[in-house]
Amino acid sequence: MAELSTSGYLSEIGVPTPTARTCPFDPGYDLYTLKGHLEQSGHLMAALKLSMACWMLADECVSREKVGAAHAHGVPTTTGGGPFEVAVAQRRLPQYLDLCADMGFVRIECGQGFTDSELDVELVVKMAKERDLDVQFELGSKHGGAFTRTVVQGLLDTGHRWLDAGAVELVIEARESAQGVGLFDDAGQFDPRLADLFAEELGLDSVLFEAPTKSSQFALLDHFGREVRLCNVRLEEILRVEIYRHGLHSDSFGKARLRPPFPADTGLGIVAP
Repeated sequence: MAELSTSGYLSEIGVPTPTARTCPFDPGYDLYTLKGHLEQSGHLMAALKLSMACWMLADECVSREKVGAAHAHGVPTTTGGGPFEVAVAQRRLPQYLDLCADMGFVRIECGQGFTDSELDVELVVKMAKERDLDVQFELGSKHGGAFTRTVVQGLLDTGHRWLDAGAVELVIEARESAQGVGLFDDAGQFDPRLADLFAEELGLDSVLFEAPTKSSQFALLDHFGREVRLCNVRLEEILRVEIYRHGLHSDSFGKARLRPPFPADTGLGIVAP
């Protein structure tokens, strides 16, 4: 008798092999909690963000061990955009990049979400690459409210500049609330028309949508399907996001974009007489 496995059963019922398209964040979990989630869900993580400046104020040995643990599970690590903005404002960007490289990060997030510093896009990317760091750029202000079409057009122009300079991906701001910010209005309602502008203009594979809440996660998956890339997902919510993405959630099984395709070989079905 063949050995049974969860992956084998998922294949039997038509669930595609999970592709890592979720980038969770660590807002300051203890080391052992983070390691536990890496063991459980590391194969579902496209990257791990050590968010905000938590990794700077935590015990340095612990922060370094977190980065190492992620890499041991094959999960690239990135910094949050806040420390980058502070470094630029305080005129210490080279020192910040040196520290990120020394800590073992693979990628840094850049942004202008709460500061007004002028950025030389090509120079920033060049400085990062000199230290073997990839760059992602966050589009949107943390305090600017929900996007309008005019705002989005300006962000698209900014996104093209960063991609042309060598950035590997763009992050669409939603903070920790997905309410009154970015693609979400004051009531938390998602604007699919504006989301489509980012996907169509920049390419769905180049865009990461921040989705910090259940409603924002489900709304993005409902709209774009299982290929959409999500970030700002808490570690304890990864599996919920992924069962929804793969059509195994009660609210996604009946949706054409997410439901697993019906197996070609149906095997033994149980049908009421």
